[in-house]
Amino acid sequence: MPPIDQITPKQASSSNTTLVPSSPAGPLVVALVYDGLCTFEFGCVAEVFALPRPECGPDWYRFATCAVSPGPLRALGGLMVTAEGGLALLRRAHTIVVPGWQGIDVEVPPALVRALRRAHARGARLVSICSGVFVLAATGLLDDTSATTHWRYAERLAERYPRIDVKPDVLYVDEGRILTSAGSAAGLDLLLHVVRSDFGPDRANEVARRLVISPHRDGGQAQFISQPVVRREADHRLPSLLDRLMTQLDRPTTVSDMAASVAMSERSFLRRFREFTGVSPADWLVRARVERARVLLEGSTLPVEVVAARSGFGSAITLRHHFRRRMGVSPLVYRRRFSLDASV
Repeated sequence: MPPIDQITPKQASSSNTTLVPSSPAGPLVVALVYDGLCTFEFGCVAEVFALPRPECGPDWYRFATCAVSPGPLRALGGLMVTAEGGLALLRRAHTIVVPGWQGIDVEVPPALVRALRRAHARGARLVSICSGVFVLAATGLLDDTSATTHWRYAERLAERYPRIDVKPDVLYVDEGRILTSAGSAAGLDLLLHVVRSDFGPDRANEVARRLVISPHRDGGQAQFISQPVVRREADHRLPSLLDRLMTQLDRPTTVSDMAASVAMSERSFLRRFREFTGVSPADWLVRARVERARVLLEGSTLPVEVVAARSGFGSAITLRHHFRRRMGVSPLVYRRRFSLDASV
């Protein structure tokens, strides 16, 4: 078996599919295919770039698939797939999409790292969806840039690649020729952004209409993070304090009160608290109160003023300010989208 970056179309696939669509005009998008392929993420890429769209004109994208390793390859859901070409196909790609990855702890093959670096050096655009960012991170091309991934993986990405400025609360990041998206469905937001950048808002809107999704979503993946994140173990008094605060979010509290309750000086408390949670006490309280408001908005028909009081913000104005800042949308917009009772 020849090296994967030398696999020819016949070796990579036994089908009669042409390696690259014959349209000479459109930019070539190549999606990576790997063993354990994330079917949904790949489907998003194929839906946007591979589906024939005569309404978009003759300069629409061409699409091809590239095998990371010799096939046939497994895909989530019990499918077996074969790709159209090997890594040599990346030499011709205008855009390369990494639709997820086998796992965040799975090593990226050196041949793939080299191929992506070469493609980027000649001007290709690199795009990742969800865990696919770990493939781009392995190339070093994300060093000293911003990136995002699914909120579950954001901390691991930041720890493993400290030179990357990880943005855990956005749907996607555009760094010019390297673009990354958050969780799986956020890939659609990013891919529509790519279409918008290449062909303008009208075509992006046409694609979104056909997908029956919004052409542009407000807010970020912070909408889907279920609670303030605790980063590491620390003084046993702090977990008890946080548990207590979670039951008293509707009550006013100060740093002085918190420090006294755990028998620390304010200076020591502030340092220990940040070491434990990664944020200041004020930031932690805002996050926790926004989370409480989010739960109340989803699961009740309480007026916004009551939600504000029960979550500790005191007034609807204060709630709206912090909720929009954290979630990217107003409380009422969030309720319309996520409430268990869609009629509220």
